[in-house]
Amino acid sequence: MEKITSRSNDLIKYVKKLSASRKARMQEGKFVLEGARLSFDVLNSFYQPDIFLITEKAAEKYKKQFDDMIKIAGSAYLISEEVADKLAETENTQGVFCVCNVPNSNNQLVLNKKYVALDNLQDPSNLGAIIRTAEALGINGAICHNCCDIYNPKALRASMGSILRLPVILSDNLASDIEIAKSKGFSFYAAVPDSNAEDITEIDFSASSVIIIGNEGNGISEPVKAAANKLVTINMLGRAESLNASMAGAIAMWEMLR
Repeated sequence: MEKITSRSNDLIKYVKKLSASRKARMQEGKFVLEGARLSFDVLNSFYQPDIFLITEKAAEKYKKQFDDMIKIAGSAYLISEEVADKLAETENTQGVFCVCNVPNSNNQLVLNKKYVALDNLQDPSNLGAIIRTAEALGINGAICHNCCDIYNPKALRASMGSILRLPVILSDNLASDIEIAKSKGFSFYAAVPDSNAEDITEIDFSASSVIIIGNEGNGISEPVKAAANKLVTINMLGRAESLNASMAGAIAMWEMLR
């Protein structure tokens, strides 16, 4: 197994570029996982590992996962601690990295399932947190429209691997997609901070439902609100006028499932 010790190695520069640049990820159709938990989560996901990099110390510590990864990865390399520090986006690296292929986005909404739709969410930590919560609660998938890159390292870390397991549908025109899905039996509920909207606790979320969470600063876009079946709100007794997007998403998804 080849060992890479140079921080200026071409492969290392390539992986670093993928980690740092959304444009590079889109062009190459690949993204980078860092850390033992995220990297080894690939073993139980629908993603295909292309390049696996690990330090000797980490290979000894995670021997079983190491053996399993080298069986399915396109290529695998040992790396020095110095190279691991070069690749790391976190302060204390575990010395484990995995480059994965972005799958073809052919996920479709399935009737009698429940989804969360994210409209123009721009904070990768919020996006990752919502997807983590969605998987934990049993939501069947997520729709992302004009959002930040779901393969941003911060989004991947915030999701704690959920992005690798929860089906994600990328939408170019959510308002249009809503109209199509409504004709097939889906109902869409736009979560808004508006006292005139219906109380979310009073909504009867039947099967084939989608809750929509909007942008951190501007909320849900007007075309998407217009396309939704209903506007719903989380009534608050305190003086705060709105909630953080990830918190609003968590409450809304809980209400949809209870």
